[in-house]
Amino acid sequence: MKQLLQKWPYSVVSIITALAAFGAYTSMYAFRKAFSAATFEGLHYLNVDYKVWLVIFQVLGYTCSKFYGIRFIAGIDSSKRGKTILFLVGIAWLALLFFALIPAPWNIIFLFVNGFPLGMIWGLVFGYLEGRRATEFMAAVLSVTLIFASGFIKTVGRTLLSNYHVSEYWMPFLTGLLFVIPLVFFTRVLDSLPPPSEEDKLLRTERKPMTAADRQNFVRSFLPGIILTLIIYTLLTVTRDLRDNFEVEIWNELGIKDVHIYATIDSLIAIVVLVALSLLILIKNNFSAFKVIHILIITGCILTGGSTWLFSLHYINGISWMSLAGLGLYMGYIPYNAIFFERMIATYHCRGNVGFIMYIADAAGYLGSISVLLFKEFGGGVKISWSHLFQQSLICIAVVGGIAAICSLAFFVHKKREVPNIKILPV
Repeated sequence: MKQLLQKWPYSVVSIITALAAFGAYTSMYAFRKAFSAATFEGLHYLNVDYKVWLVIFQVLGYTCSKFYGIRFIAGIDSSKRGKTILFLVGIAWLALLFFALIPAPWNIIFLFVNGFPLGMIWGLVFGYLEGRRATEFMAAVLSVTLIFASGFIKTVGRTLLSNYHVSEYWMPFLTGLLFVIPLVFFTRVLDSLPPPSEEDKLLRTERKPMTAADRQNFVRSFLPGIILTLIIYTLLTVTRDLRDNFEVEIWNELGIKDVHIYATIDSLIAIVVLVALSLLILIKNNFSAFKVIHILIITGCILTGGSTWLFSLHYINGISWMSLAGLGLYMGYIPYNAIFFERMIATYHCRGNVGFIMYIADAAGYLGSISVLLFKEFGGGVKISWSHLFQQSLICIAVVGGIAAICSLAFFVHKKREVPNIKILPV
């Protein structure tokens, strides 16, 4: 397969790469998010809803994985990516088997075991895409899985529960079973891709494993911008996780129980975001594209706040609010997972790779997410609904996130003017 791909035109290989990354990451979601399609109604332990325990433990595993991944993803040899993906997903799938076999509440720990290996899959998959002329397009397609796959897997899970009467405990394992062959196939395709060409390296900077000195230099050179990025990204991750893990509950609180609503709304959002990000491939100048990405993020922040305000005044209904708020949320969230750091490295000719800085952001984001969940359940305050908490999070994004995004843009513009041809280390 590798020899065949090397003979095909660059554009064709880029499309195949994008589809393979999309397929591989969507398949991974079957092992990560299927459990969230269940509600586990009536189960409580230590006065906390059983599903909340499951979400907390999986996100805790995912958070620990992101901290571990800062070093692991930054330094992994590209030749080991494919085998590592299959090995890690295999561990996560085995954890789902024990989740089904061990009775509640003792099976909760297996959601932690499930979350830890899956937290490293994004960095491994994105490693195939970065540093190429068509990275925007490929990364946009990959990042659509963050919108599409969640709703799609929930629909698959709900179908198994409703139509085939599968147990809520076995449903996550069986959902994963449906995606084993697709995962192996798409990973095999990614492993067969030709490396970035010389033109790719010239335009986007060659991506290499990072040493400890490389990582320290990177952080020291961009520290103010990194801090602002972490503020925005943490808010976006917390809110996105609320929507992702408790979307069923939010829709139920809005009085909408259509099993197809998740995939329908998320697919429409995915298409809009995909088109917007893919068009950035037309901007050849890396710095210009980097500024446009900031504008997209700022626009997303404004849209989350504006739609929530209109909903609170009853100018729009629940479906319109969830659609517009979801669009704004992902307009801010997806660029960080796709092209923000890609264009940043290309703009400032940094030595390193996207995985390193992305995993710093993810570590902070998921730490924030688990903190919010713990505070909601154990903070001792008044209990609030998931839909109300989601609304409050959207308002924080609009205000705090919007201001931080504007400051981030100002910092990086100043950084470019200060040292127009900055190079952290020789490339």
